[in-house]
Formats: sequence, C-alpha cells, structure tokens
Amino acid sequence: MEYIRNKEVRRVLLGVPRGHRHLRLALELEDGRVIILSEATVASIVRAFVTLYTHPSLRALELVGSLVADRKPGYAEYQLLESGKSPDSIEKELSELLSSSSPQDSGSTSTAVP
Repeated sequence: MEYIRNKEVRRVLLGVPRGHRHLRLALELEDGRVIILSEATVASIVRAFVTLYTHPSLRALELVGSLVADRKPGYAEYQLLESGKSPDSIEKELSELLSSSSPQDSGSTSTAVP
C-alpha cells in the first residue's frame, strides 16, 4: 500500500494521446514512477468526488470494478460502479488503511496520515 502526498507529484499530464480516442491521465511522481489512468477511471473518480463534495449528507462511497455487458456505444466494458456499501463501513476501512500506511510499506517517503 502506498499513500502519495501532493508534494510527491512532480506533474500531471491530461489529454488524448496521438492515435487514441480517449483521455489519459499521467501522474508523474518525484521518484520517477508514472501512473497512467484511463478516461473511464478518471471520470468515475471525478463523479464520485463531486457527488461526495456536493451532497448534503453523503460521507463516503466505494467504487468497484464491474463488467458491464449492456452499455452505451463507446462506453468502457469494465466500469467503476458504486457498491452500495455503507458510508460508516467505508470510513472505517479508509481509517484502517491510512493508519497502516508507512514509508516501509512502499519504499516511498510517504507517512501515516493522522
């Protein structure tokens, strides 16, 4: 497990690569690693973030990878969809994950988050 702090991100590239039809997000870290996310992944995360940020009472969401056979043309076959897990359960799991995150877990300079 790894917690990537904002100061560990060197830069972010977002656009449609030549020869492709969909956006890609490249997250370049200070240690030289690059994480590339597809448009579908970024869109799902952004929708969930906006939902949580603007909803008056919803506190947490879990997205799970799901194979979607009956989908609109052009949409990804594999999508991140809301699981329906309770916000309390998600908050508890996030707290446990963050409390176990340490520099030794990932080899990075990341630290546990209070």
